[in-house]
Amino acid sequence: MYGRDPWGGPLEINTADSATDDDRSRNLQDLDRAALSRPLDETQQSWLLGPTEQKKKKKYVDLGCIIVSRKIFVWTVGTLLVSGLLAGLITLIVKTVPRHHHRAPPPDNYTLALHKALMFFNAQRSGKLPKHNNVSWRGNSGLQDGKSDRSALMKDLVGGYYDAGDAIKFHFPKSFAMTMLSWSVIEYSAKYEAAGELNHVKEIIKWGTDYLLKTFNNTADTIDRIAAQVGVGDTSGGDSAPNDHYCWMRPEDIDYPRPVYECHSCSDLAAEMAAALASASIVFKDNKAYSQKLVHGATTLFKFARDQRGRYSAGGSDAALFYNSSSYWDEFVWGGAWMYYATGNQTYLQLATHPKLAKHAGAFWGGPDYGVLSWDNKLAGAQVLLSRMRLFLSPGYPYEEILSTFQNQTSIFMCSFLPYFTSFNRTKGGLIQLNHGRPQPLQYVVNAAFLAALYSDYLEAADTPGWYCGPNFYSTDILRQFAKTQIDYILGKNPRKMSYVVGFGNHYPKHVHHRGASIPKNNVKYSCKGGWKWRDTTKPNPNTIVGAMVAGPDKHDGFRDVRTNYNYTEPTLAGNAGLVAALVALSGEKSAGIDKNTIFSAVPPMFPTPPPPPAPWQP
Repeated sequence: MYGRDPWGGPLEINTADSATDDDRSRNLQDLDRAALSRPLDETQQSWLLGPTEQKKKKKYVDLGCIIVSRKIFVWTVGTLLVSGLLAGLITLIVKTVPRHHHRAPPPDNYTLALHKALMFFNAQRSGKLPKHNNVSWRGNSGLQDGKSDRSALMKDLVGGYYDAGDAIKFHFPKSFAMTMLSWSVIEYSAKYEAAGELNHVKEIIKWGTDYLLKTFNNTADTIDRIAAQVGVGDTSGGDSAPNDHYCWMRPEDIDYPRPVYECHSCSDLAAEMAAALASASIVFKDNKAYSQKLVHGATTLFKFARDQRGRYSAGGSDAALFYNSSSYWDEFVWGGAWMYYATGNQTYLQLATHPKLAKHAGAFWGGPDYGVLSWDNKLAGAQVLLSRMRLFLSPGYPYEEILSTFQNQTSIFMCSFLPYFTSFNRTKGGLIQLNHGRPQPLQYVVNAAFLAALYSDYLEAADTPGWYCGPNFYSTDILRQFAKTQIDYILGKNPRKMSYVVGFGNHYPKHVHHRGASIPKNNVKYSCKGGWKWRDTTKPNPNTIVGAMVAGPDKHDGFRDVRTNYNYTEPTLAGNAGLVAALVALSGEKSAGIDKNTIFSAVPPMFPTPPPPPAPWQP
């Protein structure tokens, strides 16, 4: 029998199914019991047993975003826990079991000497010393400087640095020393950082610039005088009045009046002081308020230098006996370059690159001292400094011609440093005689070593492998090698096997011409003449003036370690600044190189001025 399937299609009905409702009900009950005899899946069990029945463990774990197998989940968690325990155990073993350390390579000699050379500046400090000065035999001194001279306009001249083995504060070489230190920090801050000396050298510079700001009215835009010197050293008149050369006293014990020399027309001194403050403003560019204060002071000084022309040592002043300035034109080029880098004002660049100024400074003629950088002659430093601009900024017209000339001249005096040329003699031990055999040669040698190493790094950074000396090409390594041989000589690689840096090596001068180092700190105040016994004794100094580079050997490599002969044994502020600069340039890895950009931080983008059009064509 067929019926109709409501979903479509035929539905077959058996005759056996035509039973009564009771029979069908019984049959359904039998079917239900038969169905319950089969195993039910979890879903079916949940329908029948309800929530009170115990469930089997799930084979999967729901982690929210994914569902994973329970076995995989357990294995993963277990593996992580075991790995963590093993890692902790291994770390514990590694940290507790003794082992051999792979130590970093020891610092090179230049880095070791750098640490010591910087300490010399701590020993030369005047004024109220900081607690961390780290020179046990020094104390507060010069606390009446400026006040003891009633005629001086500047009453607070406490601080700064003593120049050499005496207690005079010569502002001309002091300013040059600060400029050299700032230049070295601008170029090699990473090397100072690697040596752990960056904060120290910046503190040394700030001690100097803080004092220089006291030597004139630094809040004014226009000034009419600056303090040039504190103390006096002239003993040529036979006068036995106490002064800083006649007396042999510790600076802490000075009780005689110290005059202040002021100048009203001193272009060389003012321009050098401007260079010191301008270069330091770049060193402290992250301290915006202090940097701006330095720039303002430098601007005021440079304006004074240009307005009130004259040499600071003219007229037979005391300074002329010790630091006589030959001219101020080189300071104009040098100071103008630093003013441009510090301010970005193109007026300074136009001045520093003016051909007439360069001519007055001696840029276009040779002479026996051509290319020798010193506290008196800054031309060589200015030429290197301005060559830097051409190498990295390429300002083009109208500066290209004079900058190209400066770089060519830099190449010429770099050639003169090399042993293949005869511009300068050398001792048998290999020391270049940049001052032609005159006494105190080392201060000139360290400056040349710094310029050579620095220019070598400039060329490397500009992807230039070397430079030409006439038809011959020399690699940058030759320049660096020159710098190394000269500094190595100073550090002990010389015929006498003597280090001329006190405290470096085992054999160095023990009778340094220095009042503070030669008089014991024994709570005894020695009078002006009472200290002469310490000057004249043949015993070594009771105090070691660590890092002091003495004046140096003679032209035959000879050296007399005698306290009374300052031509051999006296250190100076300017000499040590050049030493520090040369040491940091040679220290560490050569690959560290220079900081190409910091010096240009205040310089705006340069868009070359188009050259003037050619004259109209005429038939």
